[in-house]
Amino acid sequence: MGDFNNYGGTDEENSEIARLTADVEADTDNFENWEKLIRACESLDGGLNRNSSPQALATLRNSYDRFLLKFPLLFGYWKKYADLEFNIAGPESAEIVYERGCASITNSVDLWTEYCSFKMETTHIPHLQFCHAMPLAARLRTKQKILRALNPLDMDLLCSADDFPFAVALLFERAATHIGLDFLSHPFWDKYLEYETRQEAHDKIFDILKRVIHIPMHQYARYYERFRQLAHTRPLEELVSAEELARYRAEVEDEAVHLGLQKTELEVERDIRGKIDQFFYLTFQNTQTETTKRWTYEAEIKRPYFHVTELDHSQLANWRKYLDFEEAEGDYNRIVVLYERCMVTCALYDEMWFRYARWMAGQEGKEEEVRNIYLRAATLFVPISRPGIRLQFAYFEEVNDRVDRARAIHEAVLDILPDSVETIVSWANLERRQAGLDAAIEVLRAQIASPTVSIYTKAACVTEWATLLWKVKGSVDEARAAFSKDADAYADSRHFWQQWFDFELQQPTNSEMETKHLELVKRVFTQMCTKSRLSLSIKQELGRIYMNYLQNRGGKEAMKDFLDVDRQMFGPRSVSLAANAKDGKENGVVPELDPTSRLKAEGRFYNYYELHADPDENAQGLADFN
Repeated sequence: MGDFNNYGGTDEENSEIARLTADVEADTDNFENWEKLIRACESLDGGLNRNSSPQALATLRNSYDRFLLKFPLLFGYWKKYADLEFNIAGPESAEIVYERGCASITNSVDLWTEYCSFKMETTHIPHLQFCHAMPLAARLRTKQKILRALNPLDMDLLCSADDFPFAVALLFERAATHIGLDFLSHPFWDKYLEYETRQEAHDKIFDILKRVIHIPMHQYARYYERFRQLAHTRPLEELVSAEELARYRAEVEDEAVHLGLQKTELEVERDIRGKIDQFFYLTFQNTQTETTKRWTYEAEIKRPYFHVTELDHSQLANWRKYLDFEEAEGDYNRIVVLYERCMVTCALYDEMWFRYARWMAGQEGKEEEVRNIYLRAATLFVPISRPGIRLQFAYFEEVNDRVDRARAIHEAVLDILPDSVETIVSWANLERRQAGLDAAIEVLRAQIASPTVSIYTKAACVTEWATLLWKVKGSVDEARAAFSKDADAYADSRHFWQQWFDFELQQPTNSEMETKHLELVKRVFTQMCTKSRLSLSIKQELGRIYMNYLQNRGGKEAMKDFLDVDRQMFGPRSVSLAANAKDGKENGVVPELDPTSRLKAEGRFYNYYELHADPDENAQGLADFN
């Protein structure tokens, strides 16, 4: 919208939209700002219609397009957008919006049902009549077209009504592939039955009911009752396959012979219908059982739609249990349907995206499906501030010989989060695995030289560089030199001192080398105490490690150092490091770190997989996205 000097309204309206646009661009995650902008655009020109100015219509469309790109799972706004397009530009424009919406939220029962209803009301009757009057042979010739059309993005096929007159029937079948197994799909099936009823297509009504009675869903019983009533009026050949019909007939005739009865064809048909009715009653009982199994979980779903606000812990716990149940049942299609429902409600929780990708990765031959899950999570829903799912995606691509893609994912994260230590280290190790140590060091060198990277992130890069020299190249001296070289520059980094301290502590030693080893460890600890502006609590933490080292591995003089550290770290202020720090601040020698810098200086760095933990199923209140 920034390309328009005139938004199509009055000066006051244009000024308001400009202000709201600035608010949105300042914080694109703020849902309320988006809603205000949409409402303001809708009210332009006193309410938009096909006679509104091109600028006002462009403003409205641009706002909706950007809004739904940011929040693609809001089915209500897709419906609203389609209605607006219908009023402004007609059914063709509305259909494009519906297609976009159904491609964005493929498992929305509400949106697919609205789309099908819209198509019913706007498709010309001659096409419908032609569709149902088409000979069976012609229908069979179009079967491949139907299968190809199941992809909602196949616009070339879908938009050619003259080439393919099954517009409405095809749309219902496409919808059924996406939402037909949903536990709450009864509005869609009702609409499908209504459509076929309008066409007086009793054979198709029966076929639909014959499919639906196998699906565990809400209101399953009424479909069975309607099916049973209709079954009494349909030819036997439509009820079961030819093989099953022959088997039932043989059973009836054998029973008659066994009883010494001579039955008329009408009596034989009556008995066959009785057996078929019993067969479908067993189907009904099985559907009833499967529905009852799921009812407990379904009853606990309080918010089946997407929203930007957090869910209660109890809601997440219910989704976990429901997914556990469906996975144990083992029906792939039903598991996918439930995951897709879950990913609408829980779209902003990376926990669920991780789970979905891991489950799909456990299925044979599902590489593209796994990739699609990661793509949706990384590009649409999980904020880049939580890069874990993107790094997992990169590892997935690396495993599948797409190393360039894996590199690109790391680069994309660092373009937005240049201080993501986890991502930098991950990228360096990607290069180490694929191209060798020098390539890994080059990644670290580039980050250290970058003006957009903070001093604390650079400190972490130096420690990783030293670790590679030590553990990969095997050069302790080069690693120690890497630590020592810029100790003054990185003196305020907790991570820097922690890693250097650990490096020295882990060096192998013996009785002859122990004295030299103690000197090296003591040098690191002393420099940390004197050079850094870390808080006393952080120094105490490292002090405890040093004291433990002195006690367990120190020589005859070690306890003297032990008591000195004990006094400096834990003694009263008059004799401790706290007093020295206070004197330094008062004399202006060592300015204190500001709160923001201290948070960065003393922060810990974790890999995302180190933070994975079993969820607390008894947790109460709202579940934070982080």
